[in-house]
Amino acid sequence: MHCCRLIMTFALFVLTMCAGPGQAAPFAYVPNEKSGTISIIDTATDMVTGEIPAGKRPRGMAVSPDGKFIYVSDQPTNGVNVIDVAARSIVANINLGESPEGVGISPDGRWVAVAVEESNSVAIIDTATRKVVVNLKVTGKNPEHAVFSPDGRWLYVSAEEGDVVDVIDARAQKQVTSIKVGIRPRGIGFLPDGSRAYVAGEEANTVYSIDTAKQTVLRAIKAGVRANGIAVRPDGKRVFVSNGEGTVMAIDTASDTVIATIRVGLRPWNMAITPDGKKLYVANGRSNSVSVIDTESNEKIRDVAVGELPWGVVIR
Repeated sequence: MHCCRLIMTFALFVLTMCAGPGQAAPFAYVPNEKSGTISIIDTATDMVTGEIPAGKRPRGMAVSPDGKFIYVSDQPTNGVNVIDVAARSIVANINLGESPEGVGISPDGRWVAVAVEESNSVAIIDTATRKVVVNLKVTGKNPEHAVFSPDGRWLYVSAEEGDVVDVIDARAQKQVTSIKVGIRPRGIGFLPDGSRAYVAGEEANTVYSIDTAKQTVLRAIKAGVRANGIAVRPDGKRVFVSNGEGTVMAIDTASDTVIATIRVGLRPWNMAITPDGKKLYVANGRSNSVSVIDTESNEKIRDVAVGELPWGVVIR
């Protein structure tokens, strides 16, 4: 019996080693503002497997579709650092303007969009040349997040001090409208089919469900105090919002109502969900941790210690 167990263990080891890249669990990347690093979490084990130097104050971040490069905003240098994931090092810095924050990447990986707060603009970067091709002035003041729709057609930009979401035609690279929401909009997420977007209004304590065809607000969903980060499950059935009460709320998209509240760490901020939709990772800025949530049971599984002041999570 002991011999059989040894053979089975060895067989499992061989299968694991021979598994292709598509079978490997994805990694979660966490920018730590105060540490100046990115923590790497293996989502199979929920353990930190390493750190990457990421600048002086890394915040907004996006990963290329092939997983080879990370683009992370660095406010003190007024730019975006390009990180080679395999080498775990910064290979370029793209200058943008004062106080870059949220970073988004188009589904095809061709464009990176960065919300630049002080200049009230969105910088569009060509990832092939690593150069800014256009700096779009937006009508909303103090842009925070810049997020592409799943088909790459739209770029939604939340304006912290404008109480609006600016809508950019990503193909034409020009703003086409603004959608009025509540006070201090923050996180943005789209349903997989792009039919709706969800935007957190921090000081309105509300999440706004937006019809992307009509570019109008469908519903205002009360979602805790200081609603902030948004993450959408890949099947589109749930939207998660973090808030200042140290919780994450689950919203059922069929009814646009809150169906669960999950206790996490202090100042939960931005979040990401694994591609299979099973686990949600939440950056807890004041707890220096990431909470892992089971998205089926809506229960916290564990907390993972990371660097100081984690700002968000991206998964690839």
